[in-house]
Amino acid sequence: MSLGAAERPLQDLLKAARWDDAPLERLTIEERPKALATSWPIAPLATAVLGAVGLAASRIRELKTGKCPHVSLDTREAELAMASSSYLLVDAKPAKFRDPFTGFYAAAEGEWVYLHGNFPHLRDGLLALLGVANDGAAVRAAVAKRRAEDIETEAIRRGLCAARVRGRADWLREPQAAAIAAQPLVCLEQGGATAMPLPPGGERPLSGLRMLDLSRVIAGPMAGRTMAEHGATVMRVSSPCLPSIPSLVIDTGFGKHAAFCELDTAEGIASLRALAADADIVLDAYRPSSLRERGFGREDFYRLNPHLVHLSLSAFSLQGPWQGRRGYDSLVQATTGMAMEGREGRGPALLPCQPLDYLTGYLAAFAAMLALIRRHEKGGRWQATLSLAATAHWMWRMRDTLGEDAAHPSANPDFAAVADLLETHDTAFGRVTALRPALRFDGVRAVWSRMPVPLGSDPACWPQP
Repeated sequence: MSLGAAERPLQDLLKAARWDDAPLERLTIEERPKALATSWPIAPLATAVLGAVGLAASRIRELKTGKCPHVSLDTREAELAMASSSYLLVDAKPAKFRDPFTGFYAAAEGEWVYLHGNFPHLRDGLLALLGVANDGAAVRAAVAKRRAEDIETEAIRRGLCAARVRGRADWLREPQAAAIAAQPLVCLEQGGATAMPLPPGGERPLSGLRMLDLSRVIAGPMAGRTMAEHGATVMRVSSPCLPSIPSLVIDTGFGKHAAFCELDTAEGIASLRALAADADIVLDAYRPSSLRERGFGREDFYRLNPHLVHLSLSAFSLQGPWQGRRGYDSLVQATTGMAMEGREGRGPALLPCQPLDYLTGYLAAFAAMLALIRRHEKGGRWQATLSLAATAHWMWRMRDTLGEDAAHPSANPDFAAVADLLETHDTAFGRVTALRPALRFDGVRAVWSRMPVPLGSDPACWPQP
């Protein structure tokens, strides 16, 4: 068996998850030329994570039906999945959004800071912190007078999103880096001894399973999208009072139902409790403690449903001095040294994809599936904890192991260059063109059972089979 460059990271991932009997013989990987414009070994890492998802889905299918589907994917599709939102069209127009305010700014003493303002309240909060209007020149001038660390500290104090841009060595001196290095990439833990077998049969691996998706932006919603891709009924629950980015709702919304539960109302609280009581998996990807403060912490969910698999996904982990700190892929890249790698004499830049978001989303789905396998085989109550920063630590470690990929293109492929991987769908948002699912089972590609819908489109109750 040869899994190419993905073998080392896949073996490392399976070891971290303690899945010693993973059916690796069922996986076939086709090596293709590198697609993205970066020396980071994105393709083998993405292939390893997607391969792990496929193997877990195959194993669940075996436990439910006795069938053992073979899993296949190619490295090009896996790599491009890390830039999924960049290949989204709505009515033939690119849909990806970024507020012009968001980006890198030169600060005092030769340092840099990354300001994230893709949501209006975050942008306006940072403008108030700097004391300027939303004008590029004014923002640059205000930042240039301040130390990057001071901006970061004050932004964090106000619940905003800013990061002093660090090199890798600088990041490794942070106590938070040591806290993250001490944790596994996927922390999967068992509690209790209640047995809960998988539902038998079904047309797809996760048929008959329900996931409550409490998440925003990319990593968390991608976990739910991945579960839906393999047959789970996924209900994304959000609040009508929270802002959203339509292109990301579309990108991460394939296969899902979407409902509103307003937790400031008795009705919303009752609806969320009822959904949790009949779920198999619940994902909490909000700011750490946010749901707990509203009566929906992990133990609260377990009291509602002792059989739940609970997933917790955060930016900088639930451990260490930064536990609870807000963050997004770009902020974690800026903080952990990725934005400065190989940038001697030049300003910082993000990678030409969002691997922390997409890798972590797929990893969370893998953790959920592995927890379902463990629950079936061993009984017990399972919980998994992941973070973008832990994924960044793993990426650095695997980069040290695999080395750089020097033979990369100078630019990411355009839409025409990936036309063979795109599919167009009629949706409530219009004609949506997006990358198709990468995984195939017994040669048949996974498909979407539902198209993306606007948040709040569905009632806050599980659909009838």
